[in-house]
Amino acid sequence: MKKKKIPMRKCILSNEMRPKNDMIRVVINKEGEISADATGKKPGRGAYVSKDVALVEQAQKKGVLEKFFNSDVETLAPVYKEIIRLIYREEIPK
Repeated sequence: MKKKKIPMRKCILSNEMRPKNDMIRVVINKEGEISADATGKKPGRGAYVSKDVALVEQAQKKGVLEKFFNSDVETLAPVYKEIIRLIYREEIPK
């Protein structure tokens, strides 16, 4: 049997290559709205973020997503909260 290839993506916060399933996609659509995409299927240009709360909080202080999406802090504050909420939601056993 042939082994299934695992898709890898690069985290924009840590610059590490990780499996796509271990990341959260942040997407900007044609209207310029930025949101966290739990499914990874929303239309628009996307970037991947590792599921690490400490890394996300550190990136928020440094303004990493603001630089990447060329946006302001007020626009991305709810996006950081949504990313952290998605990380905690995944950690809860089902």
